[in-house]
Amino acid sequence: MKISKIFAIASAAVLMVACGTPAAEGSKEVKALLPSKSLTDSTSYLIGVNFGSWIKGNDFGEINYNEMLKGMKDFINAKGNMQDSTFFTQFKVDPNKMNDVLDGYIQKRRAYTGALNTEKGAKFIENFLKEDGAQQTESGLAYKIIEPGNDKKAVSDQDTVWVDYKGTLLDDTVFDENKDINFTLNRVIKGWGEGLKLIGEGGKVKLVIPGDLAYGEYGTRGIAPNSTLVFDVTLNKVGNFVAPVEEPVKK
Repeated sequence: MKISKIFAIASAAVLMVACGTPAAEGSKEVKALLPSKSLTDSTSYLIGVNFGSWIKGNDFGEINYNEMLKGMKDFINAKGNMQDSTFFTQFKVDPNKMNDVLDGYIQKRRAYTGALNTEKGAKFIENFLKEDGAQQTESGLAYKIIEPGNDKKAVSDQDTVWVDYKGTLLDDTVFDENKDINFTLNRVIKGWGEGLKLIGEGGKVKLVIPGDLAYGEYGTRGIAPNSTLVFDVTLNKVGNFVAPVEEPVKK
């Protein structure tokens, strides 16, 4: 996550609030050109929605909204020119330290979220392994073979597989689903590369993939750090890798 980008978004949100606050001036005819109260309320609400999306999307957790509002008001009421070196001395916390403060906060939030998801994932796998047929590999991948399929299996990370699958989080939220899609096993998460070698063509498997075999400590869009993921996969076809034959050098 780039803190400079966060600073730009936060600054823009505060400036949008600030730009709409001065008392209306001018003649009655000039004031009539201002946005209506309804439009102003709608715009204010959507600025809040946009800012809320940013807060939620970056996993800021339960921030202190009173302090956030105070910061906005302090900026709006600040005196002088932003280009003046003394401008930022008016604030409780120097806004020039925003990058460092946000970076520290985000790192702590990420560490907490990752540790919490590791705990939840371990408990989920522990319960899953109590089910009939559930097993676990040495790497920590948990799985249950629903149908073994035939004898044609993927054996190399360079093999190509054609699959139908559904991916869910531990709360059963579907985050990805596809039918008849193909890819080589060296282009997917480790848990997939290992799990798809357990069945043959026509086989079905349930994979419970711990975070270190999925998207790790950083996660990815829509998937938090160290998330354990559940996949229901049908292996439709296997294309085993065939190394190209080198042509003899002509003399």
